[in-house]
Amino acid sequence: MVEFTLNGESVRIEGEPPTRTLLDWLREARGLTGTKEGCNEGDCGACTVMVTDRTGARALNACILFLPQLDGKAVRTVEGLTSPDGALHPVQQAMIEHHGAQCGFCTPGFVMSMAVAHANGARDHDTQLAGNLCRCTGYAPIARAADAAALMPVPTHIAAECARFRAPDLASRGAAATGTEGGHPAAGAPAATGGAADAAAPACPGSADALADWYLANPGGTLIAGATDVGLWVTKQFRDLGPVAFLNGCEDLRGITVSDDTIRIGAMATLSDLLPVMEAHHPSFAALIRRYGSVQVRNAATIGGNIANGSPIGDSPPALIALGATLHLRRGGVRRALPLEEFFLDYGKQDRAPGEFVEAVTIPRQPDRLRCYKISKRFDQDISALCGCFRITVDDGIVTDARIAFGGMAGIPKRAAAVEAALTGRPWTDAKVEAALPAFAKDFQPLSDMRASAAYRLESARNLLRRCLAEDRGTAVSALEVTP
Repeated sequence: MVEFTLNGESVRIEGEPPTRTLLDWLREARGLTGTKEGCNEGDCGACTVMVTDRTGARALNACILFLPQLDGKAVRTVEGLTSPDGALHPVQQAMIEHHGAQCGFCTPGFVMSMAVAHANGARDHDTQLAGNLCRCTGYAPIARAADAAALMPVPTHIAAECARFRAPDLASRGAAATGTEGGHPAAGAPAATGGAADAAAPACPGSADALADWYLANPGGTLIAGATDVGLWVTKQFRDLGPVAFLNGCEDLRGITVSDDTIRIGAMATLSDLLPVMEAHHPSFAALIRRYGSVQVRNAATIGGNIANGSPIGDSPPALIALGATLHLRRGGVRRALPLEEFFLDYGKQDRAPGEFVEAVTIPRQPDRLRCYKISKRFDQDISALCGCFRITVDDGIVTDARIAFGGMAGIPKRAAAVEAALTGRPWTDAKVEAALPAFAKDFQPLSDMRASAAYRLESARNLLRRCLAEDRGTAVSALEVTP
């Protein structure tokens, strides 16, 4: 059973398949068709909804959000933005006044992204709306609407919903799922919505211990954290996931702890959770995170999932490897730790036993020498052609330590060991960097694919090392500028 509030009204769902998406359920079971299906893979933003829990209000993609992930939370769709007295939300009013819609298909998603930003006081509209695609307006009217709405107060019913989750006596689950908003229109269907009688009940462990027990008993099962990757297994590949466990109840896997020696990142920490921590300690990593998907994706995607799926083009592993991160794994009551780079064995193969899961990753506290670079066809919300991360330690002009890691250059995220060796113990100069460049061909034999050719990847990797040296010398290099 899943319980949450939908547009201010209590909802209880029983018998639905565990991998039914919120988007399908809203449109088919509740008749709430304002939330649109565009790409069905978390890219276009037409399905954006507001989800509120103890972390605050977040914009999420309903097309890759499964119903059990909503337990104990509050969901708002575009139909639920108006006040109980029928007054339009400031964002809705501003979109009308500034002509922010043409065909209208994308408009509900934009409105919901803007409403979340409005509730959170976020004014960086380029970032907040990077995950919403419009083919008609050219974005300028939408941006003007966002600016105008930002001057208006947050509606009482939205503010109250956020406040309920911040209350000190908030119950661990379902605290917002009590009662309805007076006078608010009904959502269009009975509160209890039945589904297939034989739908397999998912596991929803409430702690890392409970997860360890379940996974040990179901080693062939599928763990679902943010579902930004697994969601596509369902919506695009139509996979049968077998037994599934939803990890959103494992709060003890979510925290990020900064101590004198380490930064410990729980596997369920989202990229949005990690962003302010990296802004404080490693700003280049934070800049890389801001180019990871969109706000909607970063609000759901977890650091543990980004590592565990073993993708050769995941953006966080190269940065973490360059920082000397340690991965913490657990199987039942047995824990072990290993350097992150040793976890990735080959394409599609990781050093993880059946029933073993990622519990955390730790980074040693260190002076910030990290530089991260992402090469992709689009600046925002795109998969990397390659991602290079460099941590070069220089004392008295000599490289005393070099950690260089790349994604997109091999079947796994991988260190550039030969390049590191060619740099270490030598002056950090143009001549020595140029002498080290041939070593890239020893470390990597990249493939050609739709994102880049092998030759492009190798030449780009060499140029990123040159850029690292230039920036270490204080030369500003902007990825947003085109130079001759």
